Amino acid sequence: MSLDLIAYAAFFLTMALTYAIMCLGLNVQWGQTGLFNVGIAAFVAIGAYVSALLTTPDAADRVGGFDLPIAVGWIGGALVAGLAAWLVGALTIRLRSDYLAIATFGVAVTVQLCVLNLQPLTGGAFGIGFIPRPFGDLAGDPLAFGLSNLALMTAVVLALYLALQHLAKSPWGRVLRAIREDETAAQALGKRPIRFRLQAFTIGGAIMGLAGAAQGQFIGFIAPDNYLPILTFQVWAMLIVGGSGNNRGAILGAVLVWGLWALSAAAVSAFVLPEQQARAAALQIVMIGVGLCLILLVRPRGILGASNALASLTRKRTPKSKE
Repeated sequence: MSLDLIAYAAFFLTMALTYAIMCLGLNVQWGQTGLFNVGIAAFVAIGAYVSALLTTPDAADRVGGFDLPIAVGWIGGALVAGLAAWLVGALTIRLRSDYLAIATFGVAVTVQLCVLNLQPLTGGAFGIGFIPRPFGDLAGDPLAFGLSNLALMTAVVLALYLALQHLAKSPWGRVLRAIREDETAAQALGKRPIRFRLQAFTIGGAIMGLAGAAQGQFIGFIAPDNYLPILTFQVWAMLIVGGSGNNRGAILGAVLVWGLWALSAAAVSAFVLPEQQARAAALQIVMIGVGLCLILLVRPRGILGASNALASLTRKRTPKSKE
């Protein structure tokens, strides 16, 4: 029984870490730069489908199936998602806040409809199955399979975290924070906000594509229903709970919110009659919302949220000016 529990914990943490990668991508866009992207599901879906097409065996009923190594699928998914983010950003990056949100939401709906209707390429509503899984030869042993995938995802998240921390402390990262805090002042110092915003949007989209590729390969099956707008809501909730602007907070928030999501699903299955479970599934959203409100009441900026640097500087200088 304990081995089964460990195997489930490994599965749970591996899934949580795929969401952590999505949160890290969103943190580059929103936490570091202030780009309000609600099209997360689009870039995750692009990464997942590109990786699946590159790594699955040839199939007679659809285009693709190049049977390439999994690593090639992950890299390809990230690159194509990054290219898509660049194209979307080039058209929409000049929009602000709610206008950018509307534009990116439209992109997410468009991508979801494309993967649903381009059946010769994406499999349509049936999706793509038989996607090769990392350490697939260990699938007969759930414990070894789960721990191996957990180790792999932990290494990916750690490498990504260190790279993003380095970027955040670099001159490039400082420019992003300056744009987020006061774009006019950054522009007065000779920086080009549009250029840096587009770079951040592209990098964030590529990271989301990597997350989609990794999640699709781990599960072994993808379908359009996996990339509904609820996915965007989940990732935003994770980042807000963990703390926007903090890479560690993004990872922590992903684990906590995914845990709350899994617990709410278990509660619905345990305490609701089978014939009512389809309706009661909406309680998951309610539970996530209540949990989010409680956390934000205690920690308005999230558990590990970054403080506003401009406000902190103002508070420090205020006593001195009075003296």
